[in-house]
Parts: sequence; structure tokens; C-alpha cells
Amino acid sequence: MRSDEDLMADAIELAQTALATGDVPVAALVLDPAGYVISQGVNTKERDSDPTAHAEIVALRAAGKALGTANLSQHTLVVTLEPCVMCAGAIAQARISRLVFGAWDDKAGAAGSKHDLVRDRSLPHRVAEVIGGISEAECRALLADFFAEK
Repeated sequence: MRSDEDLMADAIELAQTALATGDVPVAALVLDPAGYVISQGVNTKERDSDPTAHAEIVALRAAGKALGTANLSQHTLVVTLEPCVMCAGAIAQARISRLVFGAWDDKAGAAGSKHDLVRDRSLPHRVAEVIGGISEAECRALLADFFAEK
């Protein structure tokens, strides 16, 4: 099984492809219980004129289609930026068991920084394991470079 750092390196490389469309460079990977990547996504909000097209949503939709189910229990989501409230809700609804992310989002994060929606006990589904800060400097640099050019 590949390490979280190796998987995040793949996600960072994938996130750079969003730059071509003017989208914020964020990427997500969904792994099956054996650790194989079954889907991936990048932000396509600008490209598709779709406010819901965050990397996590794109990857979760692709995983659901690939598996023929919306239940992704025992699966892992690796994402370069801490999920927002919308994505955290989708992650919980998909029943993702493990969430690994890179940069913390102190403005809109919903996996432990600003909010902790993915572990909210009042919701019917929660993420069992949340690991933040994996390759954080690299993930943060990619975002900082993008916004510096804006």
C-alpha cells in the first residue's frame, strides 16, 4: 500500500492540471479498501461553469459511477486542500471512511480547522479517520502561487 505522502504527491501533480482552465489547483483521489485509486477529480468550477464542481465532488461522482453505488464506506479520499462545507457534506453522505488532506483551510475548512462537519456527531454518517497536513507546504505553495497570479 502506498503512503499518504506518495498519494498526495500524485494529487499535487493532478491539481496542476486545473491551472490550464483557470480553476483553483485542487485535486482529489478516491481509493478503494485495498488502496487502489478508483477515481480522481480536479476543480472544474470555472471550466464547467458549475459551482459544485469542486475536486472532491468530481472524484466522488466518478467513484460512484465506477462502482455503481453511492456508498463508499471503507474508501479513502485524498485531497490537496481541506474540504469546504459543501464537500464535507458530500464526503459524509458518501460514507467515506478515511479522509487525508494537505493544506488546512483556515477560512472555509470543514474537517477540523474552521468547522468539523466530517466528524459531527449530530449527522448520521461520519468519517472515522481524518488526517490533515500531509505535504502541507507543497499543497499550500501551489495555492499561494495560483492566487499570487490573480
